[in-house]
Amino acid sequence: MKNEKEILKWFNNELSGKEIEDLKQSEDLQTLEKIAHYATHLNAPTVDTDAAFQAFKARGHSEKKLKTRTLNFTPFYRAAAILVVALTSAYFLFHATTISFETKIAETKSVILPDHSEVILNSASKLSFNEKKWPEKRELTLKGEAFFKVKKGQTFSVNTAAGVIEVLGTQFNVKERKNYFEVKCYQGLVSVTYQNKTVKLPPGKTFRVLNGNIETVDDFVVQKPSWLLQESSFDKIPLTQVIAEMERQYNISIKVEAVDTTKLFTGSFTHTNKQIALESVTIPLQLSYKIQGNVIIFYNYVVK
Repeated sequence: MKNEKEILKWFNNELSGKEIEDLKQSEDLQTLEKIAHYATHLNAPTVDTDAAFQAFKARGHSEKKLKTRTLNFTPFYRAAAILVVALTSAYFLFHATTISFETKIAETKSVILPDHSEVILNSASKLSFNEKKWPEKRELTLKGEAFFKVKKGQTFSVNTAAGVIEVLGTQFNVKERKNYFEVKCYQGLVSVTYQNKTVKLPPGKTFRVLNGNIETVDDFVVQKPSWLLQESSFDKIPLTQVIAEMERQYNISIKVEAVDTTKLFTGSFTHTNKQIALESVTIPLQLSYKIQGNVIIFYNYVVK
C-alpha cells in the first residue's frame, strides 16, 4: 500500500484498526489533524482525489516500498498545514476587518457606524473603514460625497484624496469630486487640513477648493445639505460641475456644443424630475438642450 493512498484513506476515515494504531504511534498524526481542521474552514473547489493522485503519479512520481507501516510523511505535509493556517489568517486580516459601503448612480445610502454615528452617502460614492481598529481610532476613507452625524467621543477623521477632516462630535458634509473639494459644517466644530494647512469651521462656514484654488464662500443658515431633500444646490459653481452632478443623479450623459462650461451657476435642480431639472439649469444660463438617443446636448439659445 502506498503512503499517498493511506493518507487519502485517513482523510476518508477508511483506515483499519491496525493502521490507525500505527498512525497514532507516528509523529505525523498532529500534522494531519491540523490540516483537516483548517481545511474545513476554507471553501475549496471539489476535487477528484483519485484522478488527481493518478495524474500526480503520471508526472513521474515514484515511491520506494517501505519496510514498516508507520506513516512517515514528507515535509510537504507539514508545509501544507502551515500554508492552510497562513491563508486562513491572511483572509481574516485583509478581508474581515475592512468594511466598505458604495452607492451607484442615482442612489443614496445611510450607514450606521460601530459608535452609532451616521453617514449618508450621496450617489456614486464610497466609504470604508477598519472595523478592527475602530474602537481605538475612528477613521474613515471617503471618495465622493457624504453627510456625517458624529457621536461625541474621541477624534473622528475622514480621509479624502484632497484633504483630511477631523471632529469630536458634529454634523458636516464632505464633497470630494474631480477638481472639487468642499466641507460644510452644520453643527459643532470641523477641522479641515488641506495641503498641510488647517482651517477650523464653526456652523455655517464652508471650506471650498475649486480647480486647486481655495475660494471664499458666503455663510449659510440651512440645517442640512439640499441633496438629502433630493435636490442639488449650487452657489457660483462652474457649469462643468453642475453637469457632472446631474449625470450622477440621473444616470445620463450630457454633451455641450459651443458652450462655455466655466460660466458660473447659482441655483438648484430636483432629483425627481429630469425635464424640470434640465430646465432649471439651462434656462437661467440662456441655454437650450436636445435629446439624441441616450445623450443630452446643451447648446446656446438662439433668439429668433
